[in-house]
Amino acid sequence: MSAHPTSGLDEVVHQRHRLGILTIAVESKRVEFGYLRTTLNLTAGNLSRHIAVLEEAGLITVEKGYEGKRPRTWISITPRGRDALAEEIAALSAIVDSLGSRDRT
Repeated sequence: MSAHPTSGLDEVVHQRHRLGILTIAVESKRVEFGYLRTTLNLTAGNLSRHIAVLEEAGLITVEKGYEGKRPRTWISITPRGRDALAEEIAALSAIVDSLGSRDRT
């Protein structure tokens, strides 16, 4: 008997906000902290914690700097993060496919 498709889900990636961070980050070279906070409707502290989890897992890098005189934080997805996101999407697709096949039987 093969494993259930949910066994392919990654606890780090699958959490809704972390999945959102990775999905947004994969769309551009780097994304600014404030944009993520607004887009995902998170507090700065909550977003910081999710970013820390992803950074500790090696899925993103964090760059701090200035834009003019204003401090900024930018997030970039790593190659490992791209792979993890692709695997998560594949696992989610497998779940959807398995549910669809049940409807046809």
